[in-house]
Amino acid sequence: MPRKTAMVTGASSGIGAIYADRLAGRGFDLLTVARDRGRLEEQAARLAASHGVQVSPLPADLSGREGLEPVLAKLREDAGITMLVNCAGSGPKGPVLQSDATGLAAMVHLNVDVLHALTVEAAKAFAARGEGAIINIASVVALMPERFNATYVASKAFVLAFTQAMAEELKGQGTQIQAVLPGFTRTEIFERAGIDINVIPADMIMGAEEMVDAALAGFDRGELITIPSLADDGLWQALETARHVLGPHLSLKHAAPRYGIPAEAV
Repeated sequence: MPRKTAMVTGASSGIGAIYADRLAGRGFDLLTVARDRGRLEEQAARLAASHGVQVSPLPADLSGREGLEPVLAKLREDAGITMLVNCAGSGPKGPVLQSDATGLAAMVHLNVDVLHALTVEAAKAFAARGEGAIINIASVVALMPERFNATYVASKAFVLAFTQAMAEELKGQGTQIQAVLPGFTRTEIFERAGIDINVIPADMIMGAEEMVDAALAGFDRGELITIPSLADDGLWQALETARHVLGPHLSLKHAAPRYGIPAEAV
């Protein structure tokens, strides 16, 4: 039987690199996507030697259509791909009001538009084949928007909501989907953003290896949403229950009485 292939974006460093290593350890062949060809080729040789799998680097700058299109084509055309892990993304360098508009737009494009395009392409291909899995890296800031750069928060809230909605569409299609919500994770993203990681309390920062191992354990458990730091899963379930309780009250014929608008005026 041929081995299954996982595509990992942002695979040359940080969370993506750990996913590549762990999936290779599970016997997946890999398609690794990132901008840095040298790092990808070095990683490919190392993973192939240590895990005995085939690793195919796919250098691509996903921020541009010319880089994204070949990756989308791979998802469409390569029937051996059964997993997509969306790790590519970027973080902010400060609050929105102190940020360059071009940089914010680039962050939205990578965190939202690119992830959206890849997920949709993979979902269509996997559903048609009746087999597949998609893992999207979001962030806990999606659940506490007051605490971080507003544009980044919104981009990760998109990933969370998009994954939840896609899970409904993929039911019965043989495709599993998961959103992972890490907290602070020790990766190169802090250095690239010019943030001194030492200003963050050490007990709030998880190692990337531990984060990915927990996320994959959640995947194995069939979790739609995995929050690696959350010890009491009942807290998440309570939030979900409250959200569903709101549902029947969110779209009605008349405005709520507290707004003092006569029904006949509507």
